[in-house]
Amino acid sequence: MISIIRNRALAANSRMVLMAGFGGLLLLMAFAEFDGMQALTQIQGINDEIREGFLRRTRVLDRIRADLYVSGTYVRDYLLEPESGKAEGHRYSLLESRSDMDAALGEYPKLVNSPEAGPFQVLTQDLASYWSVLDPVFAWSAAERRREGYTFLRDEVFPRRTAMLGLADQIRALNEAQLNAGKVRVEATFSQFRRRLTLTLGLTIGLGLLLAASSMRRILGLEKQTAANLDEILLAREELKALSARLVEAQEEERRSISRELHDEVGQTLTGVLVEMANLSTLIRDGKLEAVAEMAAGIKHEVENSISVVRNMALLLRPSMLDDLGLIAALEWQAREVSKRSGLWVKVSADRVSEELPEEHKTCIYRIVQEALHNCGQHASAQHVEVAVRQEPDRLRLSIHDDGRGFDARRQRGMGLLGIEERVNHLGGSFTVDSTAGSGTSIEVVLPLRQPMAPPGGETA
Repeated sequence: MISIIRNRALAANSRMVLMAGFGGLLLLMAFAEFDGMQALTQIQGINDEIREGFLRRTRVLDRIRADLYVSGTYVRDYLLEPESGKAEGHRYSLLESRSDMDAALGEYPKLVNSPEAGPFQVLTQDLASYWSVLDPVFAWSAAERRREGYTFLRDEVFPRRTAMLGLADQIRALNEAQLNAGKVRVEATFSQFRRRLTLTLGLTIGLGLLLAASSMRRILGLEKQTAANLDEILLAREELKALSARLVEAQEEERRSISRELHDEVGQTLTGVLVEMANLSTLIRDGKLEAVAEMAAGIKHEVENSISVVRNMALLLRPSMLDDLGLIAALEWQAREVSKRSGLWVKVSADRVSEELPEEHKTCIYRIVQEALHNCGQHASAQHVEVAVRQEPDRLRLSIHDDGRGFDARRQRGMGLLGIEERVNHLGGSFTVDSTAGSGTSIEVVLPLRQPMAPPGGETA
């Protein structure tokens, strides 16, 4: 029973460990998937943000470059145009370019990064200076434009425009550098995610290998345990066969003993009674009345002996007083009978034992005491035996102790002890034997009570 409980506890612990392990493995896999999706979403968001910012800055910067470039063309056409009407058209186009450039300059600071802030501020100042240089030109007359226009374009407009276009190219280069820095940032984020994913996968694989090894070990242990249990079952089957053979042998021995008792004691006595009855009939016919009375007394004595023998045999098989008077009275009668036959001193004590015990418990206790006293008289060479029965609320205890020569309880188990053990196991109780050579023998039996019983008051001894 203890091994079964231990095996069930081990199985429950194994199930809990496997459930926790596989649950942790699933959680790690779910975490890896969730973390991967989150990291990919983050990387994609960063990449989109960098790309969109780069494109927006590039578009605005291209507008500034284009407006700056065409502004030089419009100034050139304005200065070199001899007709006033067409010159005004070029001036109007130049003002539109300036207006668009101012709008682009107002939009770009919202998009500029810190490395571009310095060059952009210089570009803004140069553009302001550029337009301030162009403002007086719009008040020139046609003669002044023809006389000073080419020199103004060569010395003021084209050099300034070239310088500002170079500055715009520098800003564009910084913008591209920021794009490359964004790529590095994305690569760093991806590298961090890759390390985290590698760690998670390593933990998952390690836990999976650990679970696989644990499962294989448990399976191999179960196979070994199953093989051991099979060996135990086969051994128990062989022991059961041997026990069945010994039980049949014991049954036959009991039958031979009863047959011998009936034949030797009862049969011979009744045969003698028949002979004496024939003699009594002869004496009656002869009229010898004195001899008739003496022979009748002898016949009565023989019949009483036969009745006593039959009663003793019946009590050995099933004492009627166990049903009529109860367990304690039957045990005390048994102790007296053993003492009469073998001279063994037997003391029976009972502590608060109810007479409402279940029949199987009373029969079990009676048979155990009967077998134990038989062993004490036949094998142990004991002089004193103490039998104690004690009832508790939920169990019944029996202890038997003798002062005989004892035996090795771990190696020697006769039919009597095996029969006692079978009776106790049938009722779900426990049975222990403590004996060593030369120190007597102690037997302890505990029988559970299915329904707790309140023991009566008093003590019988």
